[in-house]
Formats: sequence, C-alpha cells, structure tokens
Amino acid sequence: MDAMDRAILTELQLDGRLTVTELAARVGLSVSPCHRRLRDLERAGAIRGYRAVVDPAAVGLHFEAVVFVTLRWEDPDTVTTFEEAVAAVPHVLQAQRLFGEPDYLLRVATADLAAFQRLYDEQLARLPGVQRLTSTLVMKHIVDERPLPE
Repeated sequence: MDAMDRAILTELQLDGRLTVTELAARVGLSVSPCHRRLRDLERAGAIRGYRAVVDPAAVGLHFEAVVFVTLRWEDPDTVTTFEEAVAAVPHVLQAQRLFGEPDYLLRVATADLAAFQRLYDEQLARLPGVQRLTSTLVMKHIVDERPLPE
C-alpha cells in the first residue's frame, strides 16, 4: 500500500459517497487508475464495505452505555457460545474481546434508561458464561467515527 492508496482510503472515510470521478480529482489521479486502485483495495479487504452512518438519536436511540463483561470461564466453548449470543443482540453496536480483565467491552444503545435496564436484565445478564457485568453511561461523544490515521 502506497501513499496514493492511503489518500484514496482517507477520502473515502471522509465521504463514502464520492463517485470515482470525484475521488480521482481529490487524490490527483485520472479516473481509470483511480478505479483500478479502488477495485484492488476492495479485493484486498482494505475496504470492507460502504454504509451510511446513522445518528442513533435520530432513530430513537437516545441512551448509550458501555458494558464490561467478565466470563466465568474462558475455555473455547464458553467463548464461542458467548460471542455467538452477544452478536445476536441487536442493541449491541460493538463488542470487543479484551486482554486481561474484563473479558469484553460492549457498546449498547437503547431508547432510554428503562429500555437499557430491560436489555441488561433480560438479555445481557443471561448471556451464556457471564460471571459479572459492569456498566457505565456515555455522557458525551468526543471523538466518534474518526477516519483511521494514515
């Protein structure tokens, strides 16, 4: 990956709706080489996809929490079962396995505190292998959806 590929990735992270013509103009390439590089980046997996970034509050999800999960055991079966179950919970926007303790970090969005409490009690606390949940509320986003550094 060279500087031109990185420039293409930067521009697409800022505006994924750019046409190839607009992208080529922004990075200083003609359309054909830009299109070829774009296809190569997609094939190589550097570009995993294109999507709209939706404001959670605009769709009624005004409440966000970070939930830390500690498992009872970390054997392969428990980990696999937990990860499959957490991936099936629609209100979990992100789930990351961590080194050390806790074992997982979940980013969760719900309509309000009452909805979060129901999600916590009825789904998150019942996920397989869970020993402990600890949560904290998101007060404000300082950096959100930032493009990856070059």
